[in-house]
Order: sequence, then C-alpha cells, then structure tokens
Amino acid sequence: MRALAEVAEAHGVTPGQLALAWLLARGPDVVPIPGTRNRRRLAENASAAGIVLAERDLAALDAAVPREGWRGDRTSFAAHGTVRTR
Repeated sequence: MRALAEVAEAHGVTPGQLALAWLLARGPDVVPIPGTRNRRRLAENASAAGIVLAERDLAALDAAVPREGWRGDRTSFAAHGTVRTR
C-alpha cells in the first residue's frame, strides 16, 4: 500500500514498524501482538513503541485503510474470520 510506504519512509521505519505504531496510537485498549521468528525482528517490533505519529500521519493512514474496510469477529482472542473487504 503506497500510503503506508510513504509514511514509513518519512519516518525512516519499516512498514511493519509503522503498522505497529499505528495500532499503538489507537489507544491504551489496543495491544498488538506481533509474531516473530528472530531477534532482529523482535528488536524491530519493540522499537515501534518509540515511533510518534503526527495527526497528519494518522489521517493519511486512516484515509488509506478506513475502518469500514474491515469486517469480522474482533471479540475473540485470535479474531478468526476477519477479512479485508476491499
């Protein structure tokens, strides 16, 4: 997704780090749980907590991936059945 890549590039982070930072910016009730298979990715994921997104960044990401673009069960532990609608 171009909007994600542009914001990530502007912050000098990977798209994965940006996605985690975006989720963390949603509020204290959102806790992303990324999987990883190696220490480098673990460090990369953890550093996402230090990324500060400006309102314009959040607006650009929200416009690119609106909430209504997702549907599915978000109440279960693993969110089984969640799919992208577009």
